[in-house]
Formats: sequence, structure tokens, C-alpha cells
Amino acid sequence: MADYDPNLVGRVFDAERPIHITAKMIAKYCIAVGETSPLYTDSEAAKNGPYGGPVAPPSIVAAFGAGDSVLRTISFGWPRLAAGMDLESVAPIRPGDSLTISSRIEQFYEKTGRSGPRTFVVIRSTYRNQHGEVVAFMDQRFTTRRQ
Repeated sequence: MADYDPNLVGRVFDAERPIHITAKMIAKYCIAVGETSPLYTDSEAAKNGPYGGPVAPPSIVAAFGAGDSVLRTISFGWPRLAAGMDLESVAPIRPGDSLTISSRIEQFYEKTGRSGPRTFVVIRSTYRNQHGEVVAFMDQRFTTRRQ
């Protein structure tokens, strides 16, 4: 199994600076992922939608790589692979929002599968807007095995 420090569980990492959401950023993200909903791609149509204006697709937070940046901050000494992601959207993300990200190492666990023993780490990131309101939670799982 990969070596890891169990004392890291519960450690919180705050992003150095907020992410400023712009209409251009949302448009580029929608193009990149093939999103076509007018709620995200058409400002005029979005005005008649449930949020009264344009919003970002909830999955945009995955583009910010919060969990991966936590692992880059700590030297685990082993290569990693993305092993899954769960996203909970809490509130709309709008152009003009500034998101802060706080990530916490939730757990390490070990499993043995077809490719042999693997170590997993779960990182939970909380995204808040400039008003301190939570807009999303994202749990990311990464895995590795000893080389």
C-alpha cells in the first residue's frame, strides 16, 4: 500500500485566492463540455429562467481542481489517478461571483481490486461566494498503488 500520514485526515487547505467568475469563463466552459442549456449560454433566455439571469453550470467547480491542488501541496511521493467525484450544487453560481475554496482531507482507505491493492484519499471541497454562502460541495477521490 502507499504510504500516507493518517494525521492528515481533517487537515484543511484554503485556496490562496478567490476565483472570479465571468460570463466569458462560463461561455468557454460551456463550449468545452458541450453544454447547450440556455440557462448557461443565453443571457436573454436566462432572464426568464428560474434564477432570473445567467448562471454557470454547477459542474464548473470541477474545473478548478481543488482536490488535485491539495495533493500537489503535500508530497505523498506516489502517482495518483482520479477515482471519482461527487458534486452537490447548493446555490447558483453567477457571473461576478468570487468563489473561495476550502478543501479538507476526509479519509484514506484501502481496497484490493482486480489490479491489486490500492490506497484511496477523499478530499471534500466547499465553495463559497463573496457573501459567504455555500454554492457547492465536491468530494473527489484519488487512488494509487505502490510502484
